[in-house]
Amino acid sequence: MRHRYECPLRWADLDVLGHVNNVRYVDYLQEARSALLRACLHAAGVERQEGVGYVVVRHEVTFLAPLLFRSTSVLIDSWVTEIRGASFTLDHEIYHEAEDGSRVVYVRARTVLAPFSLESGLPRRMDDAARAALAPYAEEGERTRPLKVDVPREHAAHYPVAVRFSDLDIYRHVNNVVYFEYFQEARIALFGKLREALREFPRINVVVAQTDLEYVAPITARAEPYDCWTVATRMGNKSMVVESEIVDASGAAPRDGVLARSRVVLVFFDATTQQSVTPPPGYREAIVDALGGPLAVPSA
Repeated sequence: MRHRYECPLRWADLDVLGHVNNVRYVDYLQEARSALLRACLHAAGVERQEGVGYVVVRHEVTFLAPLLFRSTSVLIDSWVTEIRGASFTLDHEIYHEAEDGSRVVYVRARTVLAPFSLESGLPRRMDDAARAALAPYAEEGERTRPLKVDVPREHAAHYPVAVRFSDLDIYRHVNNVVYFEYFQEARIALFGKLREALREFPRINVVVAQTDLEYVAPITARAEPYDCWTVATRMGNKSMVVESEIVDASGAAPRDGVLARSRVVLVFFDATTQQSVTPPPGYREAIVDALGGPLAVPSA
């Protein structure tokens, strides 16, 4: 069984291309996820799980088609694809459905969540009650794999991440959706380095095709900004890959100070035709020269 959620669109969700911004899709998924968990608890005969919270560990979001503003709600199907000892995985599909049953699918996504104790703030295992509540929505699916990124600081663009009070969720951590905004702002800063290098070329937009984001440790509010480091790691004929890390350099964070990491696939896009495009000769080489690092440009 799949849970269906009707999500209204807002004018403020649109980006400069008139599409729903990639960050807003993750906001829609959060609404759908909350509705699913409420339905699970209602079916189990309880209003909420005392002392238990859920945090997002991982997002994998594949963008399939641009979503334009319309008065009708977008539909989101959500279902459970894996229940492990200390986490569970939800798959999602965001779409519109015509009267004849045909669909236009805009996004397919996967979210890994983990329960934790509200009292101690520490992870906890999935209990029998939670497993039983999720079971009606279970379908077999693929297992997620760890996200590995490589962000050499000597080639990376730096962006200071300032946490706003409104970025926090009910657990006083930065909400999982806001991380997508932080990484988006860092990408914009990275592309700011390209303006001079690309001034001889016609303007080419980019759209997000895929975002994988892993949450390593919570980000909390503080006066000092965190550090986001971003590099372009791969250049294709019609796309490029950008990898980023948000780091706490104060020494308070565990291990190497990494709080979150992401990999984003960007596609070169023509706003007039609404299609992906191959940049003109020299365009990708200009990006590589401007950004530096171990990038290679494929042969045409």
